Amino acid sequence: MHIDMSSFTPWPALAGGGLIGLGAALLLLLDGRTAGVSGITGGIIHPARDDLGWRLAFVAGLILAPVCYAAFAVLPELRIDAGYGTLIAAGLLVGLGTRYASGCTSGHGVCGIARWSPRSLAATAAFMGAGFATVFLLRHVLAS
Repeated sequence: MHIDMSSFTPWPALAGGGLIGLGAALLLLLDGRTAGVSGITGGIIHPARDDLGWRLAFVAGLILAPVCYAAFAVLPELRIDAGYGTLIAAGLLVGLGTRYASGCTSGHGVCGIARWSPRSLAATAAFMGAGFATVFLLRHVLAS
């Protein structure tokens, strides 16, 4: 394995993480809602009364953020080393996992851990462990 240290960018990563934390904190403080992306987008499909507007605004922000970024800077190159079948299977597995875990990495990993939720600590450990195991199997065991 090779890590390209010339591409290591800690300040933009720190700024991005800080903005995610600030956004999650503001949503919780101002509206009492957890910034879990799977729960927010899932609530668009079957919204409660007067609950659709903020959800659509949140998802629109996720979509428009790279568009705004591109107005001021060059977007990084997008490179996906997987076929359509792999991407579809991965998406379905992630969706299934978020339903079983009652949330996704943003809800559990950012918001739940910040609130010291034992369920979120366990879910995040499971997400990370499954990710580590998948990468190890695909790159080191099955790649040969």
